[in-house]
Amino acid sequence: MPSQGDNLEALKALLPYYAGRVKCIFIDPPYNTRSAFEHYDDNLEHSQWLAMIFPRLELLRELLSEDGSLWVTIDDNEGHYLKVIMDEVFGRRNFITNVVWQKSYTSNQTAKFISDTHDHILLYAKDRNRFHLGKVDRTEEQRKKFKNPDQDPRGSWKAENLSAGKFYDAGQFKIIGPTRKSFLPPKNRYWRCSEETFNQWLNEGRITFGKKDDKRPMLKKYFREIKFGLTPNTWWTYNEVGGNKQASSDLKALFPNEEVFGTPKPESLIERILTLSSAPTDLVLDSFLGSGTTAAVAHKMGRCYIGIEMGDHAVTHCVPRLRKVIEGEQGGISEAVGWKGGGGFRFYRLGAPVFDTEGRINPEICFAHLAAHIWFSETHTALHKKARTPLLGQHAGTAFYLLYNGILGDKRPDGGNVLTAKVLAALPAHDGQKVIYGEACRIGAARLKDLGIVFKQTPYDLKTR
Repeated sequence: MPSQGDNLEALKALLPYYAGRVKCIFIDPPYNTRSAFEHYDDNLEHSQWLAMIFPRLELLRELLSEDGSLWVTIDDNEGHYLKVIMDEVFGRRNFITNVVWQKSYTSNQTAKFISDTHDHILLYAKDRNRFHLGKVDRTEEQRKKFKNPDQDPRGSWKAENLSAGKFYDAGQFKIIGPTRKSFLPPKNRYWRCSEETFNQWLNEGRITFGKKDDKRPMLKKYFREIKFGLTPNTWWTYNEVGGNKQASSDLKALFPNEEVFGTPKPESLIERILTLSSAPTDLVLDSFLGSGTTAAVAHKMGRCYIGIEMGDHAVTHCVPRLRKVIEGEQGGISEAVGWKGGGGFRFYRLGAPVFDTEGRINPEICFAHLAAHIWFSETHTALHKKARTPLLGQHAGTAFYLLYNGILGDKRPDGGNVLTAKVLAALPAHDGQKVIYGEACRIGAARLKDLGIVFKQTPYDLKTR
C-alpha cells in the first residue's frame, strides 16, 4: 500500500489504525550531505535535520509491534548524531547493533582524503526482550566447506573446534587418539564437553583426528543438522547484499528512459533485512519510500507493506515499479525468491486533517475515521475493525462511544450528536464505566456520575498527534 504525502502527517494518520502492528520498519532518510538530488532535498542545516528526524522516529516507535524492529541507513555525516537521537527515543538498552554495509566495491580516486565505501544501518528493537532476529543463509562458498572425505553415511560435514575459551570444570581431561597420541586442551582453553560426552561422540563417529589420525581432535558438524543458517555479523559485503551501483543498474533496467536515483538501495539488501526481522504476512513499513525498493521486495517476499513518499516519484516510479512486480519482472531478487508475479496494491493520497484551520472537525472526516482517532487518543492502541456503531469498543473495562454524523440514523445536522436521555437509551448497553463523545450533553453532571458516564465534547476534548 504505497501512499503519497508528507510522511510526518501520514505517520500521524496511520497511528489510529496501525499502532503496535508493524513488525519491521526500514527507512533510508536523506543523509544531509549538503547535496541537491533530482528527487529530494538533501541540503538541510544540521539542526533542521535533527528537528526533522526526531518526531518521525517517535511516531515510528509507536507503530512498531512489541517484538518489532527499526532499521535506518545513514552515513558518517549524521550517523553518530542519529545514534544519540535513537538512544533517546528507543532507549539505549534497545540498541541492537550498527551494521556496516559495503555500498561500493571500488574506491573513489578523486576523494580528498579517504574514499567512502560504506554506510551504517542502525538497528533498534522496540523491546529487546521480545525481539528475535533470524539467521542468514550460507553462501555457496560457505556450503563448499562441508565435505565428506570419509564417506560418512550422515553426509557432508566440516570440522569444528572441540575446545572453548570459557572455563568448564568437566572439560579438563586427556584424549588418546587412534595412534596413541595424547591431547590436552590448548593453553587457557577447555574441551567444550565432558569426558562422558566426548566418548559418546567418539563411539558415534563424530570425532575426527584428521586424515592420518594424528591431528588434534575436532567435532564433525553435519550440514543436514543446520536448520536455521548462520548468525549474522555486522559486516555486510557488496558480494553478499549488493551495492548502490547494482541497485542503479536494476532500476535502469526497469526504467530505461527515466533518471534513476543517485544512491538507491539494492533489493538484496532489503531482502536480508526482511528475512532477519519478519515473516510472510507480517507488516513492513518504509516512510521514506524513494524509488519503491522496500515495497517491491516486501511484495515479492509475501509481506504486507506500507510505503510513504511525498515526492512526485510516488507516481512516476513507485507505482509503475509495483505494477512491473505484479506482472512478474525478473530483476533484483525475483529469481532468488522464485517470484513469478501476482498480487496487488492500493495507492492513497494523504486526506484532509481531522481539524480545519479554526479547530473545528473537518466536515470531510467521516464517522469511521474520527472514531479511529478517538479510540487511539483514549487507548493508545489501533482500532482493528472499522467502526460502524456508536460503541467503538471496550478497553480495560471502559466502553467508548461516539455520537457523530448521524450514526444513530438521524441525518439532520445535529441529529443524534447530542447526548440526551433518549439518545442514551438507544446506545448499545455496557455494564461499567462509559466515555461518550458528542457535540453537547443535555444530561446533568450528577446524573452522568450516577450512570458511570464521562462525557467529552468534540472537538474540544479530542486530542490528536
